[in-house]
Amino acid sequence: MSGNGSKHGKIACPLANGFEDSEFEIPYERLYAAGYQVEIIGVRAGEKLRGKKGKVTVTADIGVDDADPAVYEGMLIPGGLSPDELRADERFVELVAEFDATGRPLAAICHGPQLLLSAELVRGRRLTAWTTVLGDLRQAGAEVEDEPVVVDGNWITSRNPDDLELFSAKLIEALGELEKRGRWQSVQVEPERV
Repeated sequence: MSGNGSKHGKIACPLANGFEDSEFEIPYERLYAAGYQVEIIGVRAGEKLRGKKGKVTVTADIGVDDADPAVYEGMLIPGGLSPDELRADERFVELVAEFDATGRPLAAICHGPQLLLSAELVRGRRLTAWTTVLGDLRQAGAEVEDEPVVVDGNWITSRNPDDLELFSAKLIEALGELEKRGRWQSVQVEPERV
């Protein structure tokens, strides 16, 4: 399920087995339809990843060791069991932290905020997540809201699959706003000085 034909920047999607099928598939389809290329980041390129319900199987486009946060316009973190597996691998935690430092749109749904939690980014931030993750976020100093979509700076978070249409639309809107400001280009080349 890898897309190209993109007229915009790439969207990073860190993913492991057991992701919530719809939480990957619906945002992926909406992003693709809007002209974005979603790049699936696995442990290694070519790795086959299967959704929790077995409805969606994808292939990692790139391995985490080769992922450069600077080249992505946005990041999508689907829920399910995937975020808990990913946060056990420091490389994914570091990737999320480095991407967040760019200030570009970062969208996490359901259990996705577990990666933000492991990256120690949630203190003082407003967000939402799956009901069983909310207490962990509160304990880590986050301001938790029970709303379909919560936007705080560059973060877009949602609770569950019922929120997917609003979540996807808000991510595409945030990417559009970033593009209007001309701030998504990945590499700013400094002219050589003689």
